[in-house]
Amino acid sequence: MGTYLDRSEETPRQRNLKIFEVQDPLDPGAERFQVHDMELKEEWQDEEFPRPLPEATTEEADEDIPGDNRSDDLPRVRGADGGAATDKLGEGIVTDMEDQDGRKWRVFLMSGQEHKVDMTAIEPYKRVISHGGYYGDGLNAVIMFASCYLPANSIRDYQYVMDNLFRYIIGTLEVMVAENYMLVYLNGATPRSKIPTMGWLKQCYQTIDRRLKKNLKALIIVHPTWYVKAVMAIIRPFISTKFGRKIQFMNSLWELSQLISLDHVNIPECIRQLDQELNG
Repeated sequence: MGTYLDRSEETPRQRNLKIFEVQDPLDPGAERFQVHDMELKEEWQDEEFPRPLPEATTEEADEDIPGDNRSDDLPRVRGADGGAATDKLGEGIVTDMEDQDGRKWRVFLMSGQEHKVDMTAIEPYKRVISHGGYYGDGLNAVIMFASCYLPANSIRDYQYVMDNLFRYIIGTLEVMVAENYMLVYLNGATPRSKIPTMGWLKQCYQTIDRRLKKNLKALIIVHPTWYVKAVMAIIRPFISTKFGRKIQFMNSLWELSQLISLDHVNIPECIRQLDQELNG
């Protein structure tokens, strides 16, 4: 009876927050992740912002991901000076250049501002984002994001690499997206050490302009882990219904193929192997 009286003194919000807590299965010793730990400062409070995962702390050595060895698939046109390449698609302008030391740089011109990216530093990781073709009528792009290509947090100059990768991802989105788009997040085969920090995710969200936020029509999460599903279930009551309707889980590449054609999509080999193991 004492337990019943104690619970009766709790507010409905307190009881709900006790329910919405989850232990990370990859780190049983970690503190439980609770929704009241996700209180946001004023600048984070956006009705369509899906609050990010907790920061990763596990240190693991980075590893090569087998698969497509091509570079990013932005179109290239030689500049008049023969030393730079300039492209224009969607809302962005791209210029590639190489300095006297042989280091490669890419400059994205967005909203009148230049965003310079050290392409040499992010060379092993730039496949994290790629163009997956189009769906429906018009220039409705499919954007693929493969988290297995992110750097491990134990690499040298990790913050510098992530800062440049952040500018590359934002600039590439601006270039790739002309109208509406679908974001396919390949979640499988990603160790905890490659999960970005909360600050990095916040920076990405705040830098994406309103056009890209508005034109996102679907967020497809392929091979979601139990942890990702649990976190999404926790935050769903706290995000807008409009954004919640954009999120879909898919457990196999076959399911994804029923939505979009995979003929020209860059699927990492580790994702294909995982899909084979899970679905036969």
